[in-house]
Amino acid sequence: MFKVETYGRVRRAVLVDGRSQREVAREFGISRKTIQKMLRYAVPPGYERQQVVKRPKLGPWLGTIDAILEDDKKRPAKQRHTAKRIFERLKQEYGFSGGYTIVKDYVHVRKLRGREMFVPLTHPAGEAQVDFGEALAVVGGVERKAHYLVMDLPQSDDSFVAAFPAETTEAFLEGHVRAFAYFGGVPTRILYDNTKIAVARILGGQERQRTRAFSELASHYLFASKFGRPAKGNDKGKVEGLVGYARRNFMVPVPRFSSWEEWNDHLAQQCRARRERRLRGHAETIGERFERDRAALLPLPAAPYEACEKVTARVNSLSLVRYRANDYSVPTQYGHHQVLVHGYVHEVSISCASEVIARHPRSYEREAVVFDPLHYLALIEEKTRALDQAAPLEGWPLPACYLQLRRLLEARLNKHGSREYVQVLRLLETFTMEEVTHAIEEALQLGTIGFDAVKHLLLCQIERRPPRLDMQNYPHLPLAQVRTTQAGDYMTLLGGVPA
Repeated sequence: MFKVETYGRVRRAVLVDGRSQREVAREFGISRKTIQKMLRYAVPPGYERQQVVKRPKLGPWLGTIDAILEDDKKRPAKQRHTAKRIFERLKQEYGFSGGYTIVKDYVHVRKLRGREMFVPLTHPAGEAQVDFGEALAVVGGVERKAHYLVMDLPQSDDSFVAAFPAETTEAFLEGHVRAFAYFGGVPTRILYDNTKIAVARILGGQERQRTRAFSELASHYLFASKFGRPAKGNDKGKVEGLVGYARRNFMVPVPRFSSWEEWNDHLAQQCRARRERRLRGHAETIGERFERDRAALLPLPAAPYEACEKVTARVNSLSLVRYRANDYSVPTQYGHHQVLVHGYVHEVSISCASEVIARHPRSYEREAVVFDPLHYLALIEEKTRALDQAAPLEGWPLPACYLQLRRLLEARLNKHGSREYVQVLRLLETFTMEEVTHAIEEALQLGTIGFDAVKHLLLCQIERRPPRLDMQNYPHLPLAQVRTTQAGDYMTLLGGVPA
């Protein structure tokens, strides 16, 4: 095929310079038919097939191939025929004698023409789409897979992104609460895929049985919900595109942050900075178009939704409560009680009746045990022989003065010294580590080795009054010997003074 430059030179030679077609054909080495074609078209028109492609070997089996491809549309994507498999079946089952290439070429064209077509959509102001994405990140010095929620407002293309340790119910709820606060309002309607976090059961068509957590969220914020077709990501193509955009632009290179909160603050700043962009086909920036979305949003409720998963459980004989494959401790006096577990993104809170009895950092491991040593001290006080083997106390970072106090207590009181040591530890149930440590150090300095002395010094420290210890309670300490003063002693002092 000749280039546009050749077309221009030939056309100019004939139509402008007035040279004959025969002469120009001889000069350029082109046939006169081609010269005539160049005079009809200003640019190369391209090849146009005049007749349908003839496939003499494949023709009798075209209907068979079409039937296989049509039936494949009803099958799972991973169990559909490839061109190679169709070729093998034609040979084995139908006696096809042709080659693989003609089968492959026809299947390619047939699949290409059978692809789904889409209708361009408009998006009303105030509507949103939500989806999760995944990316690697280093948080707190540990590399892990992070899950990030993206909420997109398709009318303005404004978006919100928040990262979490896992794609869980509490992360889903927390992401919505943060997104609504970021936008300053609640979208009128939100489009989702059929995630199990929101959909308990697909009833057919647009009908869905919602989960309790999702229903509570929707009732609190009063937004309408809509769900896409199963396995049809193009139903919410706007947010699907933003999931990829966030990964490529906000998470490359691999993010490194000391905490999840620090990372989420950074993501919010990135979303705000994106509002300055002017996307292709729009005369306004994202921020300017967002004002129309803002005007259509529903108002925020007076108080945000409590973004947590609520699960009932029972405390076992080891004073542990199981939540999401991990065990969390509670005070031993609640053994065998029914409790309510509130699972937040970064915390697990356990309540009995209306009282919160334990709080722990959330663990995303499996079969981990999270202890609070204070929960077991009351029981260890009764069973002091378990003191050295108590798993909740293993690895408890106590200052060195605690071990010194225990050694002196056990040397002074034998087996009762361990119980007094545990009583000292139980002061941490009421007072801070810093306050108790200071009282122990002062007791060691004074030589008053005992629970009562530590508690007395601790209370004096808090009440800001001088300690008044009864030394008769510590007979092992050497008392000071003070002899009676005589009048002659003063004369001795005066005798040493020069007149």
